[in-house]
Amino acid sequence: MVAKTQNTGIVIAGLLLSILMASMDNSITATAMGSIIGELGGLDKFVWVTSAYMVAEMAGMPIFGKLSDMYGRKRFFVFGVVCFMVGSALCGTADSILQLSLYRAVQGIGAGALVPIAFTIMFDAVPPESRGKLGGLFGAVFGLSSIFGPLLGAYITDHIGWNWIFYINLPLGLIAFAMIAFFYKESAQHERQVIDWTGAASLVGTIVCLVFAMELGGKTFAWDSAEIIGLFAGAAALALLFVWAERRAAEPIISFAMFRSRLYATSNALAMLSGAAFITASVYIPIYMQGVLGGSATNSGMVLLPMMLGTVVTATLGGSLLNKLSYRTILIPNVVILVAGIALLTTLTSDTPRWIVTVYMVLVGLGVGATFSVLGNAAIHALPANKRGSASSTLNFLRSLGMTLGITVFGIIQSHAMARKLSDALGGGSLGGGVPADGTAGTAGGTGAGSLGGAATSGGGRAVPDSLGGLNLSDPHALMEPAARSHIPHELLAKVTDGLSSSISATFMWSLIPAVLALAAALLMSRERMDPALEAEAYAAQH
Repeated sequence: MVAKTQNTGIVIAGLLLSILMASMDNSITATAMGSIIGELGGLDKFVWVTSAYMVAEMAGMPIFGKLSDMYGRKRFFVFGVVCFMVGSALCGTADSILQLSLYRAVQGIGAGALVPIAFTIMFDAVPPESRGKLGGLFGAVFGLSSIFGPLLGAYITDHIGWNWIFYINLPLGLIAFAMIAFFYKESAQHERQVIDWTGAASLVGTIVCLVFAMELGGKTFAWDSAEIIGLFAGAAALALLFVWAERRAAEPIISFAMFRSRLYATSNALAMLSGAAFITASVYIPIYMQGVLGGSATNSGMVLLPMMLGTVVTATLGGSLLNKLSYRTILIPNVVILVAGIALLTTLTSDTPRWIVTVYMVLVGLGVGATFSVLGNAAIHALPANKRGSASSTLNFLRSLGMTLGITVFGIIQSHAMARKLSDALGGGSLGGGVPADGTAGTAGGTGAGSLGGAATSGGGRAVPDSLGGLNLSDPHALMEPAARSHIPHELLAKVTDGLSSSISATFMWSLIPAVLALAAALLMSRERMDPALEAEAYAAQH
């Protein structure tokens, strides 16, 4: 199960490359989606492109993590690399949205093996005294991927073509494959056990139902439709089956027994909650900067560079402090900074200077960075090698679940707040086009606020001219392109941007809830710290 290689540097480089590649693909399509839809069509189905990848990756994480404990890390990591490259090659050749979605699922399966096993191989392969610094490096790369993905996607799409956001994975994947396949050597001693098929199947079913319910609700189907209610009911039933199966399995996919450890339970809770708060800032700061202050959506990734730098600083610093301080001591100040950053974001208005927004972004980045590097070590603390894969994959799974829930829940909050603000600004109970002000009639963009293409009435009873060509002002993405903004009369644009600004501020107010709960989880952590001496003894015994 453990490494016997002397080529640690090459192995670490391969692992870092694979993490960057797999994690970045979760968001790289965001800024390329307009070009993809323009060529392939399927505007009504574009949500499946992201959902298919997300479902496959999230469902695969705990399963591949457990299998790596049972049968070895290397074979499943190599499988993940090959599967990811095959999916990437197929994605580049897709000639319909349906094909692209299916191929993205293949990619997601590969990513579900790559990300958690890469972290576990690092824990196995490096000596304890180096684990903290490398954990910081791994955490920084993992954290940067969600910010760097949209930036790279926009650049490649604009200068080469959208197909190459997938083809670029082929040379990177081949390099990672060679580094691990030829230079990573692990023990042939593994504990082969009965696979928990019931748990695996029910987990996959739960994730499929839950993610698609959240992705399709308010967009393709109304939240109270039979389809969405059925998906949520299916997720609940399968989740109950999963819990029942895991409590009876000899070797469960997700071991509830590990959650009896206070450190493990609070580490997972902190990962999930901080992920939900962080993803809200990552999504809505670019929308604010471009939709309110004006700018080009093509450069959306650049907007988050200050947050990226903050993430790198504390991810690296947190990893370097692991040998000196307890996990709790490292994390509490960082999460306090995260709470402060989110709290300051609630004060944004349409008149807030850009440099102040930049300061707030840096604070959020500084606050979340250490969670990417420290929590991975905290989750495997004092666990034997044959439990690390399951522990690491569960942590990554719950972090991804928190981000998914954060995007969906806070997206609903923002869209309804936007609809309400526009209704108040323009007067009357309708946004035009017969759409109620409560935002219940969802749009393809998922904003749930309807179109302002029809005539609406202002507060003084004056009709807003029907001169916007059907532009959906309640969709914040519609305000991110200068060309779209130029079609909106100045007086109306001021009202709309004020509404967008206040709706985003309200969304950040709600995102304080997971941020504060993350701080509570950090405060509840036990006071263990990584003991290099004890870890060195275990490492020597295994090697």
